[in-house]
Amino acid sequence: MADSVQVVPQLVNAAQAIHRRILWPTRREWVVHSLLFLITVITTIIAGIVIAEPGVDVLVPPPSSLTDYLLFVPQYYLRTIATLMNFALHHPHIIRDGLVFSATLLAILTAHELGHYLACQRYGVSATLPFFIPAPPLFLAGTFGAFIKIRSPIPTRRALFDIGLAGPLAGFVVTLPIALVGILSLQPAPPVVGEAIIFNDPLLFRLIARFYGVQLTNTLTNPYYMSAWLGLLVTSLNLMPVGQLDGAHGTFAVLGQRMHMLIGRVAFVIMAVLAVLGYFWHGSPSGFLYALLLAIMVKVRHPMPRQMEPLGSGRRLVAVVTLIVFVLSFYPFPLTIT
Repeated sequence: MADSVQVVPQLVNAAQAIHRRILWPTRREWVVHSLLFLITVITTIIAGIVIAEPGVDVLVPPPSSLTDYLLFVPQYYLRTIATLMNFALHHPHIIRDGLVFSATLLAILTAHELGHYLACQRYGVSATLPFFIPAPPLFLAGTFGAFIKIRSPIPTRRALFDIGLAGPLAGFVVTLPIALVGILSLQPAPPVVGEAIIFNDPLLFRLIARFYGVQLTNTLTNPYYMSAWLGLLVTSLNLMPVGQLDGAHGTFAVLGQRMHMLIGRVAFVIMAVLAVLGYFWHGSPSGFLYALLLAIMVKVRHPMPRQMEPLGSGRRLVAVVTLIVFVLSFYPFPLTIT
């Protein structure tokens, strides 16, 4: 009898140790995630420099042989990076803009992923640290975004709701002051000659500009504006009610499995139609990337929490707030190419 009593606390301590090991990252994980983050810092700084000074001329000898043709694209790419870095070293304000863009964009992405991560910790759900995915310099914003990987089942309906929506809401809160600074810092732009890419303003930007009497058209972008613009783009994409995106977690928790599937398919059809309209009306193929991503996500089956308890009025209010955040962040045609 005495022996069996002694076994119980040992089993409890062992279970607690395993639980802590599952939740707490290993040293190797810290190294991998930190390295990815540092690389993303570098690529986003370069992207910020490109945004601040996109008009640098790059001289590349014309190809004259098969080898030259094969190497032309990588050679042009590397020379562009070298030219930009040389230009930035002679114009320190360009480096400052790159640093501001990187810091503000990564602040938004970090807040988003930490929202998910801390919510997982609260409910004892095993999840990785945020994976920051660097993009090749000159491509997109220097990053493909960030994500966490959930490694254990989500236990309850409330946990699903909180984990899914904590990320976009946290990212939106950090985006607000950055958007305010970006819009109040806008400067008039000279007349555009030739082709141009216009970043169309989401509703949040329009409301801030109207409140402060700021003109949004014919202005030069700045690093605060661009990071907030991208932050809202990421927020609106993640809040799509499709597959296992953040908005889909919220939809599943609030409305159930059947409505989650129906709304996801409707959202995909709407985005596919908007992609076609955006191409013909705004000359931009960017909507097809949205539609392609949603086409993949709509086929991803959403897992059922072990317990589907009532959410309560407080979380339903948060769901309404999240819907408002989506409306403020989403714009059907984010880019116009003229």
